[in-house]
Amino acid sequence: MSSTFSIDRGTVSTAVAGVTGYLTTDLAALGRNYQKLTEIVAPGRVAAVVKADAYGLGAERVAKTLFERGCRHFFVAQFGEAQKLRPTLTSNAQVFVLNGLQPGAEIECAMAGIIPVLNSLEQYQRWSEAAAELRRTLPAVLQFDSGMSRLGVPPQERTELAEALDKRGNVEVLFIMSHLASADEVDATQNAEQLAEMRRIAYEFAGFDISFANSAGVFLGDAYHGVLARPGIALYGGASTAGVLNPMEPVVRLDVAVVQTRKVPAGTKVGYGGAHVTTRETRLATIGAGYADGLPRALSERGAVYYKGTRLPIVGRVSMDSITVDASALPDGALTLGSLVEVIGPHQTLEDIARDADTISYEILTSLGRRYVRQYR
Repeated sequence: MSSTFSIDRGTVSTAVAGVTGYLTTDLAALGRNYQKLTEIVAPGRVAAVVKADAYGLGAERVAKTLFERGCRHFFVAQFGEAQKLRPTLTSNAQVFVLNGLQPGAEIECAMAGIIPVLNSLEQYQRWSEAAAELRRTLPAVLQFDSGMSRLGVPPQERTELAEALDKRGNVEVLFIMSHLASADEVDATQNAEQLAEMRRIAYEFAGFDISFANSAGVFLGDAYHGVLARPGIALYGGASTAGVLNPMEPVVRLDVAVVQTRKVPAGTKVGYGGAHVTTRETRLATIGAGYADGLPRALSERGAVYYKGTRLPIVGRVSMDSITVDASALPDGALTLGSLVEVIGPHQTLEDIARDADTISYEILTSLGRRYVRQYR
């Protein structure tokens, strides 16, 4: 059985019996963020990074929404993710695997119409061998390490790779790419260093289109865009650049229900280890989500939730399944069993929680648990 909440309960439209958390994804805002990014990088195109189940928001639903807005390039990290996503999209969409392929997956990848991002000479050779076995040319993307030392063809392999490309001829390179390590810091010298290295790579591998910008790279300027930008966090409303106003619309809202309230006197210990001791009579409310649901233990004594715009600080330690907050700023009886508090929303962004937890918005978003009811609007 379900019932409809009134409008002042937030954006949660339907209560589901027995559920205490609601994660709402605004698909219209997602689409508008995509359109904004396409305007910035035009005449280049914009892909969508939908790895980690679209940063936890549901890769299939997100990809279909962005496909309707014109997106035709989708990046995941692992082959298993691509296997799940590829059948949900039409043949004119392309699905790329950023980490490339583990040995033995090449034929299955080719047969599924999935495109690997090749990060080493070995991966290229294995993909070329698969093309020879299937007696056809196979598409791929070549990623080069331009200074991050994470993924990509290292500098010492570039000469041999260039020779292999000329010799074999059975791999169709759709474009070449690299990844920016410090694009979120607009003044970082590494940005210019990587751009210079990417230009050297483009000279060595002339004739191929370039994909370079991630979310933050989109805002570094035209020189970083290439023909295909690959935003992730910006699509989902996160701030991709430190210290500037976030131009993207919020996409995610999280509301969690109160599971118990109480009034305690001064000197009361709260939570594991008695980590918090009240200094006055205090109204406490416990909500039904914790670190098992993606709300880090580091929020203990630091973070907060909101109720109708009023900040309710977290007191005591964040537990696996619950968090206790100080609700004394609210009128007596304002919070009752089942009341919904805002964890992420208009009064508290992903970046706010990440700051309080001493982490980044990416980690908060991708950690939000599966016990929340997931709603789309």
